[in-house]
Amino acid sequence: MSGPWAGKWALVTGASAGIGVALARELATGGTNLVLTARRKDRLEKLAQELSSAHEIRVAVFAADLTQTAAPQQVFDYTQAKNIAVDLLVNNAGFGAYGALATVETQRLLDMVQVNCSAVVHLTRLYLPPMLKQGRGDVLIVASTASFQAVPFISTYAATKAFDLIFAEGLAEEVRAQGIRVCALCPGSTESEFHEVAGQSGLAAARKNRETAEKVARVGLRALAAGKSYVISGVGNYFGAHSQRLVPRRVVARVAAKMFRPPAGQSS
Repeated sequence: MSGPWAGKWALVTGASAGIGVALARELATGGTNLVLTARRKDRLEKLAQELSSAHEIRVAVFAADLTQTAAPQQVFDYTQAKNIAVDLLVNNAGFGAYGALATVETQRLLDMVQVNCSAVVHLTRLYLPPMLKQGRGDVLIVASTASFQAVPFISTYAATKAFDLIFAEGLAEEVRAQGIRVCALCPGSTESEFHEVAGQSGLAAARKNRETAEKVARVGLRALAAGKSYVISGVGNYFGAHSQRLVPRRVVARVAAKMFRPPAGQSS
């Protein structure tokens, strides 16, 4: 099967679980060669073997921890050393933490900003110049429906994803005339490990109307190929994200607080 990036190389961060795995599989189905990166090398190697065998593509694996400030440069140096020209950068890696800000470990919050924001900027800054030089390239940044509003009890996460959305939309216009496409993918609640990692597994608001990671991946890649600067996965999510513009911001935050407030006796 031939896709928009058939025969080209894509780098997918956070490729060991959830939407990252789904993006890798969708790209592999379309004949895209892959560089997979995440912390868990065993998972990456297993996925690499599966995809290379099933789709006759090349798959490279590089374990990296994007909470470390040096990691983006290490990833870039790896692809340079392998003489891999990345045509599609997928900034998917990210995580959240659920609970009142004062109860969440300080380092976890700072790591979240590092992975969700700083690493996205750093990787994009590293891979963009070669794309500009060749006059083509694509960047997909996984944001969230939380990008569109304040969300109490995941305040830092929502703020990082708002950053990702605004960064993607601005950059999309900046480089559009030079042959580069940039798109922010904004999923809502998705079937993945995200909620368990964030500590939201028992929260009704996190379980509501979950989409599959596979569906989210398809929506994001199709939107990028179509030249959209952002896309919201799911009709309900789309109307939910945009309808809140008609309501005062503090009202939206109060409604979100009622949905996400931890049960009595649970601080985080």
